[in-house]
Amino acid sequence: MLLALELIVGRRRVWLPERWRQREISAETRQRFAEKLLPRIRWIERHSRMRLAFLLSYRFTGVLFGAVTLALVVTAFLAPPFTGLDTLPSLGVVLISLGVLLEDPILGFLGLVIGAAGVLAVFFLGREAIHLVRNLF
Repeated sequence: MLLALELIVGRRRVWLPERWRQREISAETRQRFAEKLLPRIRWIERHSRMRLAFLLSYRFTGVLFGAVTLALVVTAFLAPPFTGLDTLPSLGVVLISLGVLLEDPILGFLGLVIGAAGVLAVFFLGREAIHLVRNLF
């Protein structure tokens, strides 16, 4: 959420609190990250291109991606627990983030579409999940 707000206000460099920057990541966590996530990120990097990269130079694009990211993070946070409905909004955030980092707005817009589908899923399926749980009691 912090990074989304920074995009909305137009920051060009990421600001993190000092204690977060000083925090060390354990060797076990780094190893798990390298084994699980890095191959997927490398695959996306290989297929990502700087298509329409000029769009990222406009402040509006950063504000748009920031606002959408914030909405998706809030949606994932508010999704009913243990339903898996937070997956699509979270994937949308990851793709938007990679789109900004890799300067590929198309990847960011793909994240926007996937995230929007996730918002709809949280709204409609989440409502049904809550309804089912209430009927149990």
